[in-house]
Amino acid sequence: MTNTRTKAHHLPPVFRWRFLSPRFWPTWVLLGFLWLVAQLPVGVNHWLGKQLGRLLYRAAKRRREIAHTNIRLCFPELDPQAQTEMLRQTFESTAIGFFEAALALWGPARHLRRCYTITGLGYLEAAKAQGQGVLLLGSHLTTLDMAGRLLAFHVKVDMLYRQDPNPLLAYMLVRAREGFNGDCIITVETRRLINHLRSGRVVWYAPDQDYGIKHGVFAPFFGIPAVSVSGTGRFARLGKAQVIPFSHYRNDQGHYEIRLGPPLAAFPSGEDLADCTRVNQVLEDMIRVKPEQYLWVHKRFKSRPAGEPDFYKR
Repeated sequence: MTNTRTKAHHLPPVFRWRFLSPRFWPTWVLLGFLWLVAQLPVGVNHWLGKQLGRLLYRAAKRRREIAHTNIRLCFPELDPQAQTEMLRQTFESTAIGFFEAALALWGPARHLRRCYTITGLGYLEAAKAQGQGVLLLGSHLTTLDMAGRLLAFHVKVDMLYRQDPNPLLAYMLVRAREGFNGDCIITVETRRLINHLRSGRVVWYAPDQDYGIKHGVFAPFFGIPAVSVSGTGRFARLGKAQVIPFSHYRNDQGHYEIRLGPPLAAFPSGEDLADCTRVNQVLEDMIRVKPEQYLWVHKRFKSRPAGEPDFYKR
């Protein structure tokens, strides 16, 4: 019985008539608001995001503490004033990302086609010519939803994702993303992911969050031991795929820059710690380009080696 329920929980979300019940009316209101926001120009979305970010910086005390801890740990070379300024910009960037996600998911293409540049598409084309799949190695930069929409103008990308606990929201997010991109693959569907890679498809994967030591190894991230999932090397090996770094940034003028880097050479090595260390270095290099645009509000160092203190303990 338990196995049946677990399997059903991870089925792709579908429309249910119960979504029309009063329980889901607040979600419909939120979705309606996001759709309206998505019709606004990019510059207006950025302005709204900045205002929300400034509000959240003052109101979201616990998330501010978490982000401040991460920035202090990862950028000890900055003085306290510079760390605080990065913290403020992080909240603005995270909130801009919220409105950007609406624009990316439901906004008209005419608002987006002229607001970005992309480099490195040749790496994807070369992999395709060789009949290989590609694992796009990304991170949780706050521009990720927008980058997915913009990259879809050139190539369809499958996405690995964690399903939202709200079934209506989960359904609408998957429906929107699959409307302009490839398949949405739930994180537990590893066999499906590997089959997609073996068939020559492109899959986006971001292994930069802490899901507990049972999912990875401790590898240095900004010089600090951090639980790092070993999926990148395993998926690349089983899927016979190239691993191509994928980064993306915004500027103050509402322009986006998308970068695809050369495939990681001699990867995977077959040794989890070495592979995770290499992946973390690639991710760190991405983040350092515009560190304020990274999702520092996540407890990246939640798991600690035995005997080390909890960084986030109040």
